[in-house]
Amino acid sequence: MAKKKKRKSRKGIPNLTNAILSILKKNRNSSFNYKQIAAKLGVNDASSRNQIIKTLAKLAAKQEIEQVDRGKFKAIINTEYHSGVVDMSAKGSGYIICDAFDEDVFVASNNMNKALHGDEVEFYLYKRRKRGKLEGEITNILKREKNEYVGVIQIHERYAFVVPDNAKMYKDIFIPINKTFKAEEGDKVLVRIEDWPDNADSPFGKVIKVLGKPGEHNTEIHAILSDYGLPYEFPYEVEDYANTLDTSITDSEIAKRRDMRKDLTFTIDPKDAKDFDDALSFTVLENGLYEIGIHIADVSHYVKEGTVLDDEAFSRATSVYLVDRVVPMLPEVLSNNACSLRPHEEKYTFSAVFKLNDKAEVKDKWFGRTVTYSDARFAYEEAQAIIESKTNTIPQEVSLTGEAYKTDQALADAVLKLDELAKIMRKKRMSSGAISFDKVEVKFNLDEDNNPEGVYFKTSKDANKLIEEFMLLANRKVAEFIGKQNPKKTFVYRVHDEPDDSKLAALQNVVGRFGYKLNFQDRKSVTASLNNLLKEVVGKKEQNLVDTLAIRSMSKAEYTTHNIGHYGLAFDYYSHFTSPIRRYPDVMAHRLLQHYLDGGKSASEEDFEEKCQHSSNMENLATKAERDSIKYMQIRFMEDHKDQEFLGVISGVTDWGIYVEIISNKCEGMVSIRDIKDDQYAFDESQYALVGRETKNIYQLGEEVIVKVKNTDLIKKHLDFYLVGKNED
Repeated sequence: MAKKKKRKSRKGIPNLTNAILSILKKNRNSSFNYKQIAAKLGVNDASSRNQIIKTLAKLAAKQEIEQVDRGKFKAIINTEYHSGVVDMSAKGSGYIICDAFDEDVFVASNNMNKALHGDEVEFYLYKRRKRGKLEGEITNILKREKNEYVGVIQIHERYAFVVPDNAKMYKDIFIPINKTFKAEEGDKVLVRIEDWPDNADSPFGKVIKVLGKPGEHNTEIHAILSDYGLPYEFPYEVEDYANTLDTSITDSEIAKRRDMRKDLTFTIDPKDAKDFDDALSFTVLENGLYEIGIHIADVSHYVKEGTVLDDEAFSRATSVYLVDRVVPMLPEVLSNNACSLRPHEEKYTFSAVFKLNDKAEVKDKWFGRTVTYSDARFAYEEAQAIIESKTNTIPQEVSLTGEAYKTDQALADAVLKLDELAKIMRKKRMSSGAISFDKVEVKFNLDEDNNPEGVYFKTSKDANKLIEEFMLLANRKVAEFIGKQNPKKTFVYRVHDEPDDSKLAALQNVVGRFGYKLNFQDRKSVTASLNNLLKEVVGKKEQNLVDTLAIRSMSKAEYTTHNIGHYGLAFDYYSHFTSPIRRYPDVMAHRLLQHYLDGGKSASEEDFEEKCQHSSNMENLATKAERDSIKYMQIRFMEDHKDQEFLGVISGVTDWGIYVEIISNKCEGMVSIRDIKDDQYAFDESQYALVGRETKNIYQLGEEVIVKVKNTDLIKKHLDFYLVGKNED
């Protein structure tokens, strides 16, 4: 019996019309023939090629595409294109944030066209709203936000995949077996995306660093840094260069500077600080004025432009303060030694020296390079004890670092007078419209193995505010000195724009639930009511929530050469001058100030604006890394408290559950809507609440509840709670 011939499958290429249109629109300045389109689609059989030829003819007949040459087709563009930045969801769909629209533009997962979170993309907007919202399709990737990801490697016989830690990275990364960098199954690695072929579901990459085993402390800290592209080691050539610098204090260099070694000088810093950027000097003048020097480490004396040291400092742009360590901008030989204003050591400094009267009014100012000698080192707690004692002697319980002080009484007098002047300056600033953000900082007591033994909160007291006010004075006056010059000169400003009205309205909606009211009549009433709000919530259960939301309602401060003033501080001119050990913009400010003091012409605005943007971007990444490290340590802390019940405040409400912040330690976790068993709950956006369908029971933003740990995930930095119930006390 003759065998029946097997019929060829007539199964078509799925979504062929959309696939062809997507290729042509994405490459709308190029034309393609059927072979090129087949290659992009990853097909090469005769049946598929015939389908492509027929579909091209149909699309040309409908005038959706045009034939520009024999057999070559191009998209007909009758759509307005826009650009924006992608904000991915964990499900593979996302939103595009675009200045042209008041709302974000939704993009379904099948229209992402290989865009990833943070990418700058081109897209077109559908003419009709879908599902009640603006919807579009991404047509081109203009700029990748990043190409390196941290994840866990899964090794197969001939290939591997890296599963990214970041929930917003919706694709695993394919790794050829010869590009695994000797990683072992289950290792946490850093991978770089090298390609994403048109016909591939996943991007292709290679492992560039093995970070260690997931869950281990150093692995997770290094993973946080690597995920944001932040280094945790200095290249050998940078360390070597720094170690060969001449850091001695020479007579020839002293001769070029104002010698202030005989002025009473001291530092006030955290008790565990290792780098001391700034010192204060205090002298009572014969005319009754006070000469106060704000002395800053002269980093630019050592870090010269065009060197590997400067290139590395610029690349980092900032020190990163993680929960268990500092990743410095400069090598230790500078940050902790040569540039650190340690007690009983002569140091090169860059100073802002002011003459003030008893009303804290500046009567004279001087800027320039100096040499100083620190007579004493105070911890904040020690300076605070002097302030609280209100006497001109140092309290017995205060243990000062060092031995040879000018006199205890002179130091105590200086601290008390500086505190008095700082309070006057702060009062003036607040009456001018400055906003007082004194958000509580979460800190951990760690054992020698970096295990969290306890949580404590860092608050700002008079000693902290004393230093803050004099640093603000120096930053403001330096910026004023350059900013008011004519003709205009390029400088690095720290600016802060006015808050967006819609964000303030959203803040009012939330705080209104707690009985607070904001006044939006004018700038002065806005700042006054914000300060009043921040003062009223101190010590209350909703304090951290309100503080956080108030900060989020503000614009972000940034570095730029275009001065618009600083809204939060109520300054018309403001710069960063006082922390060059840990911030590159301060190094730039020092260089520019000295250049202008020497009579130099205005520097290139374009060059410095580019450097400012880089510094702002790196500051933003460092802030995110710092936040992630705190979240990681909070989860480690909660791992040891799984059997304990905690009192918390509902800090967020969504359609998938509620977020609860524990009052005693500020750890935040989520209660899934599926785990609230007493009813079926739905999200009511108008009330910021979950509402039970049968019982009408409400779990509302700001409400106190009792929770228990359900799950701690160190890898994803996620904390889940069980809801025990409402707090009935």
